[in-house]
Amino acid sequence: MAHTTLVAPAVTATRLPLLDVLRGAAILGTLMTNVWIFASPGSEWSVLQGGLGAPDPIADPSAANLAETVFRFLADGKFLSLLTILFGVGLAIQYDSAARRGEPWPGRYPRRAAFLFLEGTVHFVLVFAWDVLMGYAVTALLVAWLLARSEKVRRVAMWTAGGLHLALVGLVTLGELAGPASGPKAPDPGAVRLYAHGSWSDQIAFRLDHALALRIEPVFSFGLLVFLFLLGIRLHRAGAFAPTAGGHRIRVRMGAWGLGVGLPLGIASALGGSDFFFLGRYGTAPLIAVGYIGLIGCVLDRFRVRGADALGSVGRTALSCYVGQNLLCVLLCYGVGLGLAERLGGSGPWWVMGLWAAVSLTLLAASRLWLRRFERGPLEAVQHRILRRRPSAGGRPSAGGRPSAG
Repeated sequence: MAHTTLVAPAVTATRLPLLDVLRGAAILGTLMTNVWIFASPGSEWSVLQGGLGAPDPIADPSAANLAETVFRFLADGKFLSLLTILFGVGLAIQYDSAARRGEPWPGRYPRRAAFLFLEGTVHFVLVFAWDVLMGYAVTALLVAWLLARSEKVRRVAMWTAGGLHLALVGLVTLGELAGPASGPKAPDPGAVRLYAHGSWSDQIAFRLDHALALRIEPVFSFGLLVFLFLLGIRLHRAGAFAPTAGGHRIRVRMGAWGLGVGLPLGIASALGGSDFFFLGRYGTAPLIAVGYIGLIGCVLDRFRVRGADALGSVGRTALSCYVGQNLLCVLLCYGVGLGLAERLGGSGPWWVMGLWAAVSLTLLAASRLWLRRFERGPLEAVQHRILRRRPSAGGRPSAGGRPSAG
């Protein structure tokens, strides 16, 4: 990969607290979706069978069904898109930092991406099949190259990737509508036994045997990943996360457009049933995620929110909390741990939402306590130690600084 030395854009070099809060919200928000995977019969494999058991609140408008429907709708795809945007922001921050020091780009960044891919691979094999880190690492390599190109090239790449992705989602949705109507499939009995009673090594072998199928989401959504990475870069360069009057105006517009347009479209997709699943998760959800950024930013601009600092602590230890929340859910839900998914299966959605709340509160408290003593989260510290630059012959370190998300 060619190296280019460029001048950094005029952006602040200070840490932006809003980014930490948004990152924390994205981490806990992704768990709002993933917790249903852990709690479902067949767990990770049930995603490919449409067997997560989402209720129909129209056919049965009970309090439990309504609560579960709203809970899932607020999260599904939205916080994953938010996290993806923030990875793009983190990449832009690293580029700007290198440019201010007059260093070539991408420089050592491919090593960081390779390490992220390795982390994701370990996470996929040992903990959770629906890992996002591997897809982010591959996307980051392409976007890192685009960062050294002109704004025009990035703009063309961004809208081309977004257009191709929407075309793919549209074709898949049309295929669902044209196909025969079908309800949710029954969970695979073998997968149900595996996650309820199988050993940890059995689960690892299952993920490896079905790796191609379980890695399909980042392949299918690659165009969306590129689009959202580049969108995050554009928002960062425009000052959307800065504590300024201009930044506030951008956040107001993001909230108005993202929620004003995205929510009605998202609700319509949800009411359309399973045929519109792809349109909802991969089409309208990113627009709502932009609205979430604007809403959270506007609230923090106007009010002193109790708990925002704790959410920011999760954001500062995002990698550790992301892996930690999945590991906790494995130990709580699968047969290798307490086996709550089997014990409480069929008892309604309240325990699943309670599980999300309990794990989230644990991460909020643990990250806050950890950062009182340490500068970085545990996995962030390992990453920093491995990737940090070694002192050069003249005694000047060849790298430094806190690693940003992305």
